[in-house]
Amino acid sequence: MDANSEQDVVPVFFLSDSTGISAETMGNALLLQFPDLQFERTLIPFIHTVEDAARVVEMLDEVADGPVVPLVFTTAASDEVRAALARTRAPIIDFFEMHMNRVEAILGRRGRREAARLHGVGDIKRYNARMAAVEFTIEHDDGQSLRALEKADVILLAPSRCGKTPTSMYLALQHGLFVANYPLVDEDLDDDDLPEVVRPYLDRCFGLVTTVDRLSRVRNERRPGSRYASPDQCRWELRRADALFRAHRLPVIDSSAKSVEEISALILQTLKASARKQARRQQDASTEGKRP
Repeated sequence: MDANSEQDVVPVFFLSDSTGISAETMGNALLLQFPDLQFERTLIPFIHTVEDAARVVEMLDEVADGPVVPLVFTTAASDEVRAALARTRAPIIDFFEMHMNRVEAILGRRGRREAARLHGVGDIKRYNARMAAVEFTIEHDDGQSLRALEKADVILLAPSRCGKTPTSMYLALQHGLFVANYPLVDEDLDDDDLPEVVRPYLDRCFGLVTTVDRLSRVRNERRPGSRYASPDQCRWELRRADALFRAHRLPVIDSSAKSVEEISALILQTLKASARKQARRQQDASTEGKRP
């Protein structure tokens, strides 16, 4: 990886003989430690046969011959598929092999090494609940859908490009939460009223903010030189968003210096604290009702 300059975009591949969720989750957990690098991620799931693997190897070798060394993460459970993938010239991080051998040694027996067992699904209810959370969160990304918003565990509010989508997906994938995120546009920021669609769900709303410099830089990557990316516009949106959040006493998190994991941890802590307060209130009310 030292051969890659910080300006290069590093090709990253997640390979699996099942859905690829495990490969993506574990691989991205490592990639988050390199915030100064840019990654181009490609998921290749359902590599069921040696023939499938051979086609993937051909593609990986072509990328490996390019100017930037690629990075490959795999969680293939099948010994045959894994051996076929290992023939690539691209460097591979094999999560299954490195951990499975150790687990087998500790338990003193060989595991079944079946793809379906790797991904979970010994606890099928938990797996299905997690997938339902991901589907809900994708549907409700960036205000695309307002259907069944009452099912949301968390609603993230923020101006565009403040980190709503990655935080939403992390909470869904890692914690099984139903998350909606809603972009605050100019019309929403003209006064201190919450957007009408989220007003009934104030208790599950969180605000995200960032710095003017960071927001302007990120927006310039998307729309260079536009009013949308100008420091003045970013400053106005962030100031108005902060005033809106404060007016409604929403929990506010600055995403400029925090990882997705840190932002998510703060949200989870707030949810747990709110749940404890609610439980105490209900207990106090129950106790009060039983007094003569």
